[in-house]
Amino acid sequence: MSLETQPASVLRFGVFEVDLRAGELHKQGVRIKLQEQPLSVLKILLERSGEVVTREELRSQIWSTDTFVDFDNSLNTAINKLREALGDSADNPRFIETLPRRGYRFLAPLSSDHYRKAPLTMANWKLFLAVVGAIVGVALWSGGLWRTRGGHLLTEKDTIVLGDFANHTGDPVFDGTLREGLSVQLEQSPFLSLVSEEGMHQTLRMMGQGANAKLTPVISREVCQRTNSTAVLDGSIALVGTRYNLILKAANCANGDLLASTQGQANDKSHVLDALTKAASEMRRQLGETLSTVQKYNTPLEQATTSSLEALQALSLGGTAGDWASAIPFLQRAIELDPNFAMAYNQLANAYGAVGETVKAAENVRKAFELRGRMTEPEKLIVEAHYYRNITGNLLDARRSYAIGEQTYPRESAFRRGLGLIDSNLGRYELSLNEYQEALRLRPRDSVVFRFVALTNLILNRVDDASATAQEASAKGLDSALGPTVYAIAFLRDDTHEMARQAAAAAGITGKEDLLLALEADTAAYFGQLARARELTRRASDSAERAGENEASAEYEAIAALRAGLCSKPAEAREQLSGARTRLLRGRDADYGLGLALAYSGSISETQRLVDYFARTFSENTIVQFNYLPTLRARLALMHSSPQQAIHELEIATPYELGLPAIGFYNWPNLYPIYVRGEAYIAAHQGREAAAEFQKIIDHRGIVVNEPIGALAHLQLGRAYALQGDTVKARAAYQDFLTLWKGADPDIPILKQAKAEHAKLQ
Repeated sequence: MSLETQPASVLRFGVFEVDLRAGELHKQGVRIKLQEQPLSVLKILLERSGEVVTREELRSQIWSTDTFVDFDNSLNTAINKLREALGDSADNPRFIETLPRRGYRFLAPLSSDHYRKAPLTMANWKLFLAVVGAIVGVALWSGGLWRTRGGHLLTEKDTIVLGDFANHTGDPVFDGTLREGLSVQLEQSPFLSLVSEEGMHQTLRMMGQGANAKLTPVISREVCQRTNSTAVLDGSIALVGTRYNLILKAANCANGDLLASTQGQANDKSHVLDALTKAASEMRRQLGETLSTVQKYNTPLEQATTSSLEALQALSLGGTAGDWASAIPFLQRAIELDPNFAMAYNQLANAYGAVGETVKAAENVRKAFELRGRMTEPEKLIVEAHYYRNITGNLLDARRSYAIGEQTYPRESAFRRGLGLIDSNLGRYELSLNEYQEALRLRPRDSVVFRFVALTNLILNRVDDASATAQEASAKGLDSALGPTVYAIAFLRDDTHEMARQAAAAAGITGKEDLLLALEADTAAYFGQLARARELTRRASDSAERAGENEASAEYEAIAALRAGLCSKPAEAREQLSGARTRLLRGRDADYGLGLALAYSGSISETQRLVDYFARTFSENTIVQFNYLPTLRARLALMHSSPQQAIHELEIATPYELGLPAIGFYNWPNLYPIYVRGEAYIAAHQGREAAAEFQKIIDHRGIVVNEPIGALAHLQLGRAYALQGDTVKARAAYQDFLTLWKGADPDIPILKQAKAEHAKLQ
């Protein structure tokens, strides 16, 4: 500490200037009142600089024996205020050192004999009180005066990096646990916004750190700067006697200035989460959030998560596992430790959904929904939306929950993403893109949102925009989720080299390899190479099974059977279906794949049973009622030689036929209502209407991509034109199909039919 006496009786201490004659401290024209109590503590520490001063000594000299006071809390507050004023840290002290169970020691040598060797006279002490008291006052002003003046330390555009807690207790149960708890508390705030965990991990990797590197103050500050955030918030916990002391600090990551600090105490381990709740609430208030929202959105941590520190730690470990598949065992452990841990059920549902296990995901969403009273308000809204979207399937109810969340928590991107997904389900892609772009603005380092933006541009046939988004994500190191979308972009550009590169990049990577193999299988089938498609599907199915993605494995087999049925190979379709049916887990989308495959294999009774099952099980499900069921019923009508009934069945699907119905990222069930309606018009000899349907598929390449019906639509368009008697257009459409299938397996029945039909038009 350095005090410099100026000739004009002015003391300068860092950025502060004190007029000794006037007894005033000036910092940018602000006049600060002096604070007394922390200075009494500092006086004693300075008098015995370099020596240990016990807490009892401080008590006896500052508070008389007949004074009733909460000594422990008052002394801790005084010490924290001094550290705040001096920019000091309990974890890495420069001035005031804490010696656990003993007391405190002033570390810095005094630069002037005036304060060390000469006795501290009353006059000198008053002068020193004026200087240091002003400094303490500035600290209090910087951390609290905004409340009386209406200013804010942070704005609604600022983001925060959440660092790790320094654990000085020696008890490993606090490692990661308190950071997880603090994150939950802060995410209740409609005002504050934390850098996402994925954004943290991506930034750490760019810094050359492991994704799970310890977020020390130095590393957290660099992450803060790299993510263009405003503040770093970290904390510490220490055991003093039998009490646990918690300290939270927020610092400006640009210059390291302390923005706010608060503390909490717990008499024992079981009350630590309660102390963290109170400290987090005070931190929210100090950082600029209004008292009304702090009070309104402030579910206590034990109610919002769990009373079990061990369960909360398991949840934290799941969040840092690196990927969803690795997180599952930790999340299961959290639930074992606390069977009423609603947040753990929700995270486990997310994990299962990410690996394609929609049935297991649904089980956990249901449980989270039942326990949603034990959640924060934003988490509750998200769980309700997930329940309506993925369990009942009622997209209107889901949209309502997402919309409420978007209004209440305008800085939470999850609600924007949810609204974007629903708009995509319903085919409202411009609205969907707007939501995703806003979500990306809120979470600029979210690789999944980059994927949504790129994919939606692709769906809108804006291939260049999709490619630019993918390239931006790659440049930022955020392309981990973009492989399938980049593959689709390459397919639409006929870039076989890039398609092969994406497939090779996913080879051997659990949870990624299977989807790229399935896309490769679809591409082979798109060009009529069914034998190669079957082999790729087998590998995709085996890879998914090894990854524990049993539902995806069965879905791939069902789609292989569907391809055979579409190509007029019903016997082969039925053979492949035998394996798919025995391994099916009754996932909605997988069952739809099975139903279509049954319908195209000519299995009327089995298709009817699946239709009845869908109608009974998914009575509220928007996608099933307005897409899947009409399509299956139309195919049944065609098998019964009732094309007009098929056309009638599909009328209800018209408003939603361009949507993406599937929950996951596998691009297979798109546009089937249109394709089947086109088949029905051909069966009804309505060539003009049939041509319009198949032309829709050709015009929406970004939606159909490499689905086999994208190629077959050219053949069906030729048949539609032939029905109209338009030989020129018919020949052109047939030729387009035969060009696509120039390398096709020669024994495919539909290829033989196409060649024969084309020859008749010559």
